[in-house]
Amino acid sequence: MPTENAILPGGPMSGLVASAVEYMVDAGQRSVLLLDVMRQRGDQYREHVAQTAPHVLSYAAELIIDGRKLEQPVNYALVRIIPPKGVEIDLKRRPFVVVDPRAGHGPGIGGFKADSEIGVAMKAGHPCYFIGFLPEPMPGQTIERIARAEAIFIEKVIERHPEADGKPCVIGNCQAGWAVMILASLRPELFGPLVIAGAPLAYWAGVHGKYPMRYSGGLLGGSWLTALSSDLGGGKFDGAWLVQNFENQNPSNTLWTKQYNVYSKVDTEADRYLDFERWWGGHVNLNAEEIQFIVDELFIGNNLAAGRVKMSDGTAVDLRNIRSPIVVFCSKGDNVTPPQQALHWILDLYANVDEIRAYGQTIVYTVHETIGHLGIFVSGGVAKKEHAEFSSNIDLIDVLPPGLYEATFEARGDSTVNDEFAVGQWVMRCEARTLDDIRAMGGNSPEDERRFETAKRVSEMNLAAYRKYLQPWIKSTVTPQMAEMMRNWHPLRVQYEAFSSHNPWMRAVEEVAEKAREERKPVARDNPFLEFQERLSKQIVNSLDQWRDSQEALSEAMFLSIYGFPALQAAVGVDPQSVPSGRREMDPKHRALLQARIADLKSKIETGGLQEAGVRALLYVGSARGMVDERSLEALRRLRQADVSARLTLAEFKMLVREQFFMLLLDRDAALAAIPKLLPDNMDERRRVFSLIQDVLSASAEISGEVAARLKQVSGLFGLDAAGGAPKLRRVTS
Repeated sequence: MPTENAILPGGPMSGLVASAVEYMVDAGQRSVLLLDVMRQRGDQYREHVAQTAPHVLSYAAELIIDGRKLEQPVNYALVRIIPPKGVEIDLKRRPFVVVDPRAGHGPGIGGFKADSEIGVAMKAGHPCYFIGFLPEPMPGQTIERIARAEAIFIEKVIERHPEADGKPCVIGNCQAGWAVMILASLRPELFGPLVIAGAPLAYWAGVHGKYPMRYSGGLLGGSWLTALSSDLGGGKFDGAWLVQNFENQNPSNTLWTKQYNVYSKVDTEADRYLDFERWWGGHVNLNAEEIQFIVDELFIGNNLAAGRVKMSDGTAVDLRNIRSPIVVFCSKGDNVTPPQQALHWILDLYANVDEIRAYGQTIVYTVHETIGHLGIFVSGGVAKKEHAEFSSNIDLIDVLPPGLYEATFEARGDSTVNDEFAVGQWVMRCEARTLDDIRAMGGNSPEDERRFETAKRVSEMNLAAYRKYLQPWIKSTVTPQMAEMMRNWHPLRVQYEAFSSHNPWMRAVEEVAEKAREERKPVARDNPFLEFQERLSKQIVNSLDQWRDSQEALSEAMFLSIYGFPALQAAVGVDPQSVPSGRREMDPKHRALLQARIADLKSKIETGGLQEAGVRALLYVGSARGMVDERSLEALRRLRQADVSARLTLAEFKMLVREQFFMLLLDRDAALAAIPKLLPDNMDERRRVFSLIQDVLSASAEISGEVAARLKQVSGLFGLDAAGGAPKLRRVTS
């Protein structure tokens, strides 16, 4: 009978019981080991916060400037990253400066492992510097004071590298991204290319059904809660609230996945988890003035792109003043800084690509398909791909003609043409784009703009009421001891403390965990109970995700309904029938300067020599492709190095490229017609330069179609007959 067979040794029931026992032993051991990992996390947290200057940098560093000793002190510092053994640094290459975000966490995440922004920049041969901060702000510290301190830091980096072929490349992550953009608009002469990773710049932008974090300010009634939190903190805002706000965006990861991943892979995941948690739990404070500026001026006010942010001396922040190339790195998987918030400032500032060029700006963007917010500047995979390519090709980005481009990446393989000209595992190219490509990502309707404007005005009214009626009473009541106690009892801090060895119950866990490691018996991967555990975990994640989605849908519906109510809009001074336009018009002074510059360039079309003619011809032919490939720049770099007599600095070459590009843009026919007048009579020199143009063009792709037609036209301008004057196509060698 089946029942009898089931209880026989070796029968189905016996196998199931054995699997159950095996799983229970494994699950028990994993549970103990997970508790021990949590104990280690708590102890690590206590050790980390006890340090004077806690950070998670994995590299040795030399202090260059301590911001606390400046005339206007700040809790920021500039350090030089000491390259590890085996890493060669070329002091003639432009330095990289990584600015870490101060958004609740401590510094160091930009260089907490080899595959990081700092790691890949040093691998590419660049000297690296890091701007970090201490947990406590200095008295009177403001966002403006920090910007002035960072300007001093960058001036120092420039001073230390007088022979560098270019100004420093500055990387701003998240909060540091918009801070760097503000500084670069005020001090454009200090900067080389800017890499802005996961940084919001257009704070109201988004699409319905996604990225509901932008509604938070309106649903909370504005920034009065920010002021209240700062007052309860004795004039300081606890960064743990920012971290908790971030965690609330993904409850399935916060409440389950992060811990379950350690539990299910406790033999291999503990170290990675602890490394990350050392940074994640390193909460820092901000002065009330700092956080209020951030919330009022940026996230609720959306004043940055609009040019309404002003310094204490009345200077307005205008992002159009930035002269360095701007690289914007964002992701569709980022629910904190979605692509719209990372890119729509471009739509606010410019009518079209020609207007971008009129300001002499080069903007390069890349949109990752899946990576989350932290992954943009934490993921090793992203560091080895996007950040490595930016570091290796920063000179390509710096000499790009003004305009709008998208950086794309193609994996290197056996079929890659001129593979020796590419660096790393990918080939980067910058493809020309228009503003319609950004608009295609979606954005706000006029109705949405009115809603956000209404929320902004409601926030201003609520904040004014709080400051008049409640703030004086709260400030007089809160003592420094009360503020410190409230910080210590924040839920995020308590969860670290509760599982540390400071808790007597957790001390016993260490001994039991040690025994579990000695007797460890991992379960077989095909164990049916383990498979059930995985299915149960997925169900929990799905349930939490569904709950999150329903809450986000409700939040969006409430925001759209409340702030879309015509009576409320009219009550706060917003015309319910208006069609808001955030785009700023070109300043008349800049327009006058532009006209003068155009006249100057037109007058120089017939001025120059062989270099001008060669670059002009190369730009004309290459523009038919609508993109620039890193292999073409590498070919050009090698040719520049080989020809000592014609060698220019990178800055000189960049100026040459820009002038010739604008001449072609202003009057292409006249610019082409002038090429023969710029060429020497020596035909050998003409053939040499024409051959170099071919080398650069053929480095990235076969010369065909419109490119071939334009090259033939240039051959005629160079006076090279088709019978044999023009050399055959050939590849460049090092």
